[in-house]
Amino acid sequence: MGPSLVVLLLSLMLGIQPITTDLYLPALPELTRGFGAAPGQAQLTLTSLLLAFGISQLGWGPLADRFGRRPVLLTGVALYTLASVGCALAGSLASLLVWRAVQGAAMGAAVMGARAIVRDLYEPQQGARTLSMALGGLGVIACVSAPLGGWVSDALGWRWALAVLAVFGAALFALLAARFTETLPPQRRAPLNAAALVRSWATILRNRRFQAASALAITSYAGLFTFLASSPFVFMQVLGLSGVQYGLALFSISAVYIVGTFICRRLLVRLGMRRAVMLAGAVTLLAVTSMALLALAGVRSVWAILVPFWLYMLAHGVHQPCGQAAAVAPFPHAAGAASALNGFLMMVVAFLMGAWLGQQAGGSVRPLVLGVWFWGSALALVAWTLIRRHGEAPGA
Repeated sequence: MGPSLVVLLLSLMLGIQPITTDLYLPALPELTRGFGAAPGQAQLTLTSLLLAFGISQLGWGPLADRFGRRPVLLTGVALYTLASVGCALAGSLASLLVWRAVQGAAMGAAVMGARAIVRDLYEPQQGARTLSMALGGLGVIACVSAPLGGWVSDALGWRWALAVLAVFGAALFALLAARFTETLPPQRRAPLNAAALVRSWATILRNRRFQAASALAITSYAGLFTFLASSPFVFMQVLGLSGVQYGLALFSISAVYIVGTFICRRLLVRLGMRRAVMLAGAVTLLAVTSMALLALAGVRSVWAILVPFWLYMLAHGVHQPCGQAAAVAPFPHAAGAASALNGFLMMVVAFLMGAWLGQQAGGSVRPLVLGVWFWGSALALVAWTLIRRHGEAPGA
């Protein structure tokens, strides 16, 4: 596979996550009314997806290390397509939750596989730059997803917004079947052995670079998840935006994220990963503190949330490529397992945050703002301590 094809496939495999979350977010209030559910119950359609997504990677990772990336990817994407059809046809909220969990579990194969493929093909520094390009492609998918979801849900209803995911899954399956070439050679495949797998996980979890990189990826994603889980109700029900307007707000966030991935590639060349992340950590802290101060001062405006979050997403474009690439870098012979553990930890934290958000009273911007402030502050601390000490291999 040529470099352009690799980046395209990685973008689509990683992009399966934002399209699965972002495209249906503008439809979430309508879905809530359609099932007669409370906002906290409807948010379970997001948190159940992400919990299944995180747990499933613990299984997909070892399978990909044993049988190769291609069979795992094809199986996962086929299951994702089937689950997407089930979501669109769900007759109750309980049925939708089950299909969303299956969808999340299947999604884990694509995202875990993408991160493992980067380690198969590239050394750490080049891997971070390649992953940055792929995450830029992810940003393009996210840009399209939210406005498309807003338009489809306003024009045709929330079921059609979920049906679009089945089309995406089928197209990705066809492309992988036709163009993806296996990246894990037979001599680097690991046998399926429960005891060896537990030892491998223990080794990975004890690794200082893995701990630092995972903490960076977790805190950065947790802040984004807090925004995504809360913003449909805050922007549309509290601040009065339409579905299309909300979709455009998410479009702007994704566009800024793409700019952040471009900046990431330049900073990696000029500063190296450690200094790039520390600089972006300062931008994150400025963003979340500004948002929190405006909310505590009683400023009730879309712009008081959106503009600071643009800054957050600019830095997120640095943190995610660096965090995800660095987490698997020390483990060339267990990239699938390292990728799976990294993804699992990210999604467990997101699930717990979603459970907390579901218990908060509606009609206020404060759960969103204070949640983003907490994770942004934690991210800055990680960047200036753990990444500073363990972010790069000795001599990098």
